[in-house]
Amino acid sequence: MVLIKFNLTYFLIGHDVWPEGPEHIEKLSLNYTIDMMIGELYVITFVTAIKITLDFIKEHKRVTDLEKSNLETELLFLKSQISPHFFFNTLNNIYSLSVEKSNKTPKIILKLSELMRYMLYETQSKKQTLGNEILCIQNYLDLERIRHDERLEVNMYISGDIQDKEISPMLLLTFIENSFKHGANKNVGNVKIDINFKIKEDFLYFSVSNPMPTVTKHVDNFNKSSGIGIENVKKRLELGYNKNDYKLTIKNKKNIFVVKLKIKVS
Repeated sequence: MVLIKFNLTYFLIGHDVWPEGPEHIEKLSLNYTIDMMIGELYVITFVTAIKITLDFIKEHKRVTDLEKSNLETELLFLKSQISPHFFFNTLNNIYSLSVEKSNKTPKIILKLSELMRYMLYETQSKKQTLGNEILCIQNYLDLERIRHDERLEVNMYISGDIQDKEISPMLLLTFIENSFKHGANKNVGNVKIDINFKIKEDFLYFSVSNPMPTVTKHVDNFNKSSGIGIENVKKRLELGYNKNDYKLTIKNKKNIFVVKLKIKVS
């Protein structure tokens, strides 16, 4: 590069190839060569730095897009687990009633079809309106009320403005289904389940409580699910929300199982 610069300057501009230098030269010298090499080194370093920066930005974007894609795939997989898990348990209930030749079976199948319609067509997006999720939960509660009759007491309270609020689909229903699975289904006698929705500013304060099981051995050939529900929700919260956007608390208080979830719904 020094040779090219020297010859271009000498033949195209003038014989004084180093007009800014300390001396007039018309041929290559050690001082001229060193000075030019240092100057070219600055240029090469600057260009290299730009190239490395651009490559880093490009690679960072590629890694970020890949992580985002993997995250969306994992979230989709976790969400896809919920419906089969839920339907599996509900079909268990229909099977039990059909064996007993219960007249509740047609109503339960009808309610189940409504839930299936919602889960198949309304839960494809990342977020669903809180109003639709609560409506889905109400349909599920109707389903359970038909099955359990008088021995089941379900209290659901809603306070605050649910308009223009969104949440990940099928997130809350998992906790409620779990309260029936381990509360109503495994207890003898009357069962009380309390569900509370409180919307305050950009957050939903959700809670559900149910009595701990009194039946220690629950034999059911069709109920062999691996308990993916709660762990699934924990993973979905971890992947789909920032740490400051939710807080999940699960505890057993005086034989009452309580789940509390504070989650951003704006």
